[in-house]
Amino acid sequence: ESRLIAMYSRGNMYGSGGGADGYEVGAKRQRMLDGDSYFGSSPAFQSSYGYGGGAMGLLGQPRAFPVVRLRGLPFNCTESDVCEFFVGLDIVDVLLVRKQGRFSGEGFAVFGAPMQVDFALQRNRQNMGRRYIEIFRCKKQDYYHAVAAEVNEPKSENGGPPPPLPVGKAASEKDNAEHTGVLRLRGLPFSVSKRDIIEFFKDYGLTDENVHIVTHSDGRATGEAFVEFRGPADSKSAMIKDKMTIGSRYVELFPSSRDEATRAASKTRY
Repeated sequence: ESRLIAMYSRGNMYGSGGGADGYEVGAKRQRMLDGDSYFGSSPAFQSSYGYGGGAMGLLGQPRAFPVVRLRGLPFNCTESDVCEFFVGLDIVDVLLVRKQGRFSGEGFAVFGAPMQVDFALQRNRQNMGRRYIEIFRCKKQDYYHAVAAEVNEPKSENGGPPPPLPVGKAASEKDNAEHTGVLRLRGLPFSVSKRDIIEFFKDYGLTDENVHIVTHSDGRATGEAFVEFRGPADSKSAMIKDKMTIGSRYVELFPSSRDEATRAASKTRY
């Protein structure tokens, strides 16, 4: 039961936008596991994507689950990188597959509509950095098995999946970095809200004005945010939350600055 709850929590974080996202991922995951059809009767989903008929499409044909499998991803790949790779398409979930805590170079991307899978496949063997990415059609069962495998991965003390082993130099730089009262957050769920981040740092008395969620120019979340604390002492203390989880996603924290936050905000559409 606890494993199912953990699985739902990941979906619920991605789908917590409800009507704003038009794609209630968490709820549909739960219905599928309960034996119901994937495409349900969510009014937001129907109005956004025209799925008024539920699971059946035109001519009574079942709608395909809008997911692809990716192979050959760089080992420093992030969810934001996958969104950039599929820029112009409506990504509602990215799952990077880890085995024994290490990224496998494979992943899944879920889209807002089945027709977008065809557009995604046109990017097969295009490059992400120096690596070309292979893209395959796959079934919803493949995606859900990967979600279940993520839940079954060995857990760290804070309950989330174990983070990749840090590079010694990078870890040392983070520990020794000067604090200015600003932290950068990386690895956030794409549907994270300011309220989620305030709750994550609930001991520090933050308000909405202290939290800046970074988005791409088209308004899609990057998975990053900047948080302004009352001063360097608070931001340094808050580093204890590094690699703790929001939902089932572990969040990395980095000492930052107002200048870096301002540069990120200049690229963000509000």
